[in-house]
Amino acid sequence: MKTSNPVLARLGQAAERERSAGYAPTGPYGAPGVPQQYPSQAGYPAGYPAAPPTVAPMSIDDAVVKTVTLLGILGVAAAAAWVLVPDALVGVAWIGAAVVGLVLGLIISFSRMANPALVVTYAVVEGVFVGMVSKAFERSYDGIVLQAVVASFGVFFVMAMLYKARVIRATPAFVKGMVAVMAGLFAVMLINLVLALFGVNTHLRDGSKLAIGFSLICIVVAALSFVLSFKEVEDGVRMGLPQRYSWVAAFGILVSLVWLYLEILRLLSYFQGDD
Repeated sequence: MKTSNPVLARLGQAAERERSAGYAPTGPYGAPGVPQQYPSQAGYPAGYPAAPPTVAPMSIDDAVVKTVTLLGILGVAAAAAWVLVPDALVGVAWIGAAVVGLVLGLIISFSRMANPALVVTYAVVEGVFVGMVSKAFERSYDGIVLQAVVASFGVFFVMAMLYKARVIRATPAFVKGMVAVMAGLFAVMLINLVLALFGVNTHLRDGSKLAIGFSLICIVVAALSFVLSFKEVEDGVRMGLPQRYSWVAAFGILVSLVWLYLEILRLLSYFQGDD
């Protein structure tokens, strides 16, 4: 089964290697797959089939459970960081978690193997980052965190329903366009950050009309990125990827949800003004 998603293409290659080593996945949604012969075990006559490996293929339920697990870990880490990190160290913890999270995210995104421990570690680090950002915003704008959380999950569930109803489809053109747009936004945000470090204000993050427009664009793109994650889950199931690859799909959903939350948090702050 071919896919237009480059990450899943690499995962599909990994799954193909496992199948060639004796792993035989079932069909989509647990349907029986095509029987395969397995290598003979040592000590048995030639041609005697060995027992098939006990590697189960991923399912949609697996992705849901892993996503909820990662969200729970992130929430606990965020709450712990909020309570335990002193106010004087919020900035340091914020920057440190952002850098470590970025590195881990890139490693997971470009890795050919699914590493549950690495994904869980990413959720913990992102939890610290989200906790510090949320604490800083909440100190300036009372109640803004709860508003952003409710709005973020509301957008997520709306996108899930739209995708399930096939109102929005992840066509190859859509996937390619989204990848290009997200790469462009990432480049713009990175350039803006570098310029800000040198005292240059591009007005993309200062509450101006341009900043509001930019945040709205980011929110729309972050919401549409859920479609890519949902497509990853469906493609993974159809390709018969091993169960542990559901961690990769859950990672994609987590990244989109955190991005959406941060953009909504920032946008809400623009309309609340200073204390």
